Amino acid sequence: MATNSLVDLKQLSPKFQDLYAKTKDFVENDCIPAEKTFDLQMGKGDQRWKVIPPVLEELKAKARSLGLWNLFLGKAYAEGAGLSNVEYGLIAELTGRCPKLAPEAMNCSAPDTGNMEVLAKYGTPAQKEKWLKPLMDGKIRSAFAMTEPRVASSDATNIELNIRREGNEYVLNGLKWWISGAGDPRCALYIVMGKSDAGNANKHRQQSIVLVPADTPGVTVIRPLPVFGYDDAPEGHCEIRFKDVRVPVENIVLGEGRGFEVIQGRLGPGRIHHCMRTIGIAERALEYMMVRVTDPARRTFGKGLYEHGTIVSDIARSRIEIDQTRFLVLNAARKIDQGDAKSALKEISMAKIAAPNMVLSVLDRAIQAHGAGGLSDDFPLAKFYASSRTLRFADGPDEVHISQLGRNELRRAEEIRAKFQSQKEKSQARLAKL
Repeated sequence: MATNSLVDLKQLSPKFQDLYAKTKDFVENDCIPAEKTFDLQMGKGDQRWKVIPPVLEELKAKARSLGLWNLFLGKAYAEGAGLSNVEYGLIAELTGRCPKLAPEAMNCSAPDTGNMEVLAKYGTPAQKEKWLKPLMDGKIRSAFAMTEPRVASSDATNIELNIRREGNEYVLNGLKWWISGAGDPRCALYIVMGKSDAGNANKHRQQSIVLVPADTPGVTVIRPLPVFGYDDAPEGHCEIRFKDVRVPVENIVLGEGRGFEVIQGRLGPGRIHHCMRTIGIAERALEYMMVRVTDPARRTFGKGLYEHGTIVSDIARSRIEIDQTRFLVLNAARKIDQGDAKSALKEISMAKIAAPNMVLSVLDRAIQAHGAGGLSDDFPLAKFYASSRTLRFADGPDEVHISQLGRNELRRAEEIRAKFQSQKEKSQARLAKL
C-alpha cells in the first residue's frame, strides 16, 4: 500500500488497511459505475422526492456485507468501528470520489453522521434505543435544524426558534431553513437547536437541543431550496416551520442551556469528514481534466490541449493544492486523535478554510478544460462544483473560521514582542563589547 502524503498507510492498523482496500474497490467498481443508474431511477418531477432508487439499496447491502458500515464513529464509542480520525479521514477521501452514493451506501453520510455522534455522545439510553439504533441500522434518516432565515446564523447565538417548557412538554415555535436531508421520505428525526432561556446573562447558555420526530403535528416542510439549480432530491435542503410543536421533556439532549456544548461536540470531527471528502472530489476532477486534455481529438491552434502551458500549469497547481490540503486535514485529524476536537481548533479551522476553496479551484480548472461541456450534466463537474460551494458555509462560514484563527494567532503577539525585545537587548549587549 502506497504512502499517502502525511501518512504511510502501511503503518496504520491492519483493520484499517483491509477496510481501505475494500472501500477503494467498492467506490471505484460499484459506486461510480452506478451513478447514471441512480439518476435514471430517480425519475423526474415530484417522484424524485418519494423514490429511493433500488440501486442505492443494492449498494448499501453490498457495503454492509463487506463490513463497510458506520465507519465514521471512532474509538471513543462502543458503537463505532474503532478507527482513528486519521484512518477514517483517509477512507472518507475515497467515498468523496462518489459523493452522492458512496457515503450513504456505507451509512457514513451527512447529516446523519453528525446526528449519530450527538446521540452516541450525549444521548440517554432511551434516546439511543429509539433513534441511534435505527439510524445505525440505516432504517431511517435524520436532519439537523439550526440555520434560520431571519437572522445571521453564522453567529448561532442569534437563533430565534423558541423552546418553551409547559409541564412535561417542550413547545417549539420558529422557522428554519437549509435543513439538509429534511426532504427525504426516510427522514424521521429532526435535531433542533432553539432558544430556551433568552434572558440568561451567558449568551452561550440560552440555547438547547431537542429531538423532534418528523411526523410531530405542527412540523411543516415548506419547500426545498435549490443550490445553483440543483434541488438535491430526495434529501434536499429545506425550509421548515415549527408551529406549536410539542415533544416530551425527555427529548432534551444533555440538558437545558447546553445546546452550544452539544453542537461543538458534533461539529469537530464532522468538519474533518467533509474536508476529506472534498479531497476525493478534487482528485476525481483532476482525473477528468487529465483525460480530457490528453484526448487526441482535443486540439487548438495546432496543438493538443496538454501541450499548452496554461493547461500544464493548471494541472501542476491542482496537484500542489490537493496535497497541501490533504496535509492540513490529516494533521487536524491527528491532533484530534492525540487529544480531542477542542485541542485541535486551530488545525480544524485551517483545514475547514482550505478544503472547500481548494476543491472549487480544482473544479473550476477542470470545468475550464472541458469547455462548455464542463457546465453540462454530461460530466459530474458542474454538480460537484454546486455541492462543494455549499461547504464554504456548512459547519461555519469561512469568515468565522478565519476570524477565529486570526484571533488565536494574535494571542501570541505579546510573547513574540517580549522575545524580540530580549533578542534586541542581547544584540545591543554584544555590540557594546566590540
